[in-house]
Amino acid sequence: MRRVFVDPEFPQRDAIEEAASRISSGGVVVVPTDTLYGLAVNPFRNDSVARVFEVKRRPPERGLPLIASDAAQVSAHIGPLGSLGKTLADRFWPGPLTLLVKAPETVSPTVTGGSPKVGVRVPADRVARAICKACNRPITATSANLSGQPPTADPDEVERQFRERAHLVDLIIDVGQLAGGAPSTIVDVTGRAPVLVRPGAVSWEDIEACLAAEHQK
Repeated sequence: MRRVFVDPEFPQRDAIEEAASRISSGGVVVVPTDTLYGLAVNPFRNDSVARVFEVKRRPPERGLPLIASDAAQVSAHIGPLGSLGKTLADRFWPGPLTLLVKAPETVSPTVTGGSPKVGVRVPADRVARAICKACNRPITATSANLSGQPPTADPDEVERQFRERAHLVDLIIDVGQLAGGAPSTIVDVTGRAPVLVRPGAVSWEDIEACLAAEHQK
């Protein structure tokens, strides 16, 4: 389990490229997100996704959230966001808003947890976006912790939790202590109206206000 420090404001190209190479070749990489560290793999490879659950010691009952470099990458690899999703993405991305959209057939079935939908967002974290861009596809971002243990914003704690499973984790991208805080808000945009799936950092009032303003244009 190799650990590399990366400047969160000016990420080093070689570290980003190494992370992307390991992810693309089927490896597991610990990456920063806006609040906590996450486990990144290629969501279009069944073997890679299986490794995430092996690392976390968690049965594949729940889906894995995805992150992307930008909305264009989401459209290219996951599918169109639709007018509802596009309005919210334009307002809140990059940021802590996860949109639940129709899952493409190309994504590993384990990513969705048996659901026809998948959650995706564009994080505000520069390093995470840079890794997605270098991978040329969205990646997973489920919390980097063992099942039953709390998610963490501390890379030292990530390394401690995975010490006995170090052979399953290829790389830790260490940007230091993250901010922590509320998780991303999850909104289902597959229907005619948005559905709040999980409250989080973006308030439902702000989401409603954004959609109301768009409707009045």
